[in-house]
Amino acid sequence: MKITQILKSKDTALSFEVFPPKTGEAFAGVVAAVDKIAALAPDFMSVTYGAGGGTSEYSAAIAEHMKNDLGVTPLAHLSCISSDKADVLEKLTRLKNSGIENVLALRGDIPRNFAGNLDYKYASQLVAQIKEWGCFCIGGACYPEGHPESPTLFADIENLKIKVDAGCDFLTSQMFFDNDAFYSFLSKIRDAGIYVPVIAGIMPVTNGRQIKRMMSLSGGTLPARFRRIIDRFGDNPAAMTQAGIAYATEQIIDLYANGIRAVHVYSMNKPEVAAAIRANLSDIV
Repeated sequence: MKITQILKSKDTALSFEVFPPKTGEAFAGVVAAVDKIAALAPDFMSVTYGAGGGTSEYSAAIAEHMKNDLGVTPLAHLSCISSDKADVLEKLTRLKNSGIENVLALRGDIPRNFAGNLDYKYASQLVAQIKEWGCFCIGGACYPEGHPESPTLFADIENLKIKVDAGCDFLTSQMFFDNDAFYSFLSKIRDAGIYVPVIAGIMPVTNGRQIKRMMSLSGGTLPARFRRIIDRFGDNPAAMTQAGIAYATEQIIDLYANGIRAVHVYSMNKPEVAAAIRANLSDIV
């Protein structure tokens, strides 16, 4: 099923994200985690592409496993900064032949010592190429507080409009911890003429030491209220996990209450975290 069909049919949709292993030896462990998260009956699951595309074979295999063995709609990530058109076409062909209908089109993080790519510079170029096929439901990423490489939020929204006009059917946001920032972003992009569905991306923080680095990559900020949680519980893994899940649950409930119909949880291959979020929403989703 296409993501847009799911979003139209559900008043409250919930999805989870997993990432592929870095080595073949770790593949079985990742699949085991995927199986446990799939057992929570999410509306769909996404699988990331990996930095530089080095784990792309595993990404495709996991997406195929979701669809064929687990009966879960997969959203396969595809990044282009380290790929040429022939490589992208090969990966799209595999996804199409596997019956996978949904692709999240990304530029990807620029690798260190990167010499440049003549085929792709922006995600909008990848979106346009996928759109030519006419068979995929295409997602794109958005940044509620602006892409870290963009000079302003408004400049980032202008670029987002280009990407949507190239063929995006829906958007998924980077993680954020201030719902008011997300609501403000939605208002701004609607004013800019961007009307596709936007899925809110939420990350339950279970490791206080990693979150500041992750926020520098995503372009987001940490509200004072959440900083206090990290300062108080960040050195206690069990307490930080419990507090992070509680904070994420509160965000999700507020999003649904304010008319946001779809939430995507960055569950980081942690079935126990996904299960706790799902349990907290048992009578809501």
